[in-house]
Amino acid sequence: MSKTVTPKGIDRAPLTAWLSTELGLAAPLDFQPVAGGASNLTFVVSDATGRRVVLRRPPTAHVLSSAHDMTREHRVISALARTAVPVPPALALCRDDSVNGADFYVMGFVEGSVIHDREDAQQVPTDLRRVMADSLVDTLAELHAVDPAAAGLADLGRRDGHCSRQLRRWQRQVDQGSDRALPRVRRLHDRLSARIPVQQGAGIVHGDYRLDNCIMSADGSVAAVLDWELCTLGDVLIDVAGLVAWWGAAEAVGRLAEMPTTVGGFGTLEGLLDRYRRRSSRDLSELEWYVALQFWRVACIIEGVRVRHGAGAMGDNQQYDDAGARMFIDYALDRCEQSLEASA
Repeated sequence: MSKTVTPKGIDRAPLTAWLSTELGLAAPLDFQPVAGGASNLTFVVSDATGRRVVLRRPPTAHVLSSAHDMTREHRVISALARTAVPVPPALALCRDDSVNGADFYVMGFVEGSVIHDREDAQQVPTDLRRVMADSLVDTLAELHAVDPAAAGLADLGRRDGHCSRQLRRWQRQVDQGSDRALPRVRRLHDRLSARIPVQQGAGIVHGDYRLDNCIMSADGSVAAVLDWELCTLGDVLIDVAGLVAWWGAAEAVGRLAEMPTTVGGFGTLEGLLDRYRRRSSRDLSELEWYVALQFWRVACIIEGVRVRHGAGAMGDNQQYDDAGARMFIDYALDRCEQSLEASA
């Protein structure tokens, strides 16, 4: 009989005891890492009866300040469960490090598909791809229409000055967390900071909204939005720009070349933005600046991911190419500069 392998980031005995007590899971438990995430670690937990839940925890090392806040993620999906925004059910939160070495939370397992890349997208019937794209936009507009106070999230973050805080935060993360000098990141930070648009009100910002961060139902609708670790209050146009940045392109490199939306049938970016305009009162005339910010921010985030991978902090579910990550970062900074020029 083969020995059960416990993945990195899981302390099997105390975690099994906790999940059995808190959620009634029946031992023995199976912990399967979910591939695709680049920041927090995610595991599908199956018990002896076949019941499944999903566990989220931070990386095992190089956890930067203000990042990987499990309590925050749990709070957000708990609050949004009372709105029209589809989220996984929040089941439990543990803040006792003795259980699994770090805070973690557990959410319900949502049936559906995550369309990670072009190969996944090619398995989606052509007539369903546009349905998915439309639902993706409609769900984002629904999120941006939520009143933070009514949802119980009025104190999730400061409402004003969101973009300037994003610029400070991610520059600080690079300054504190990178293992190399990145003067280009600083130069683009300064150019972006000099031209911040006037914020149009405040709403709930997902922070990393795109097709592969959603579970899609068989009918093409969004069944649940995932990965809320960057959620805050502020300028929701950052999310719209994120959709543009992560839509991908054939000439892109790394992950952006493999985005599922680069497969035909999902519609055009202009169609995507037109649909959002019809469902939102926000003016998109300065969206190109936000796209520049998004590409710069992506470069900063991937730099942090690169460093954590080098330190072995990302568990057993990641295969990572350092040279490829560096190339991706350079490409994102190139696209930032291009969008800055286009927005001038």
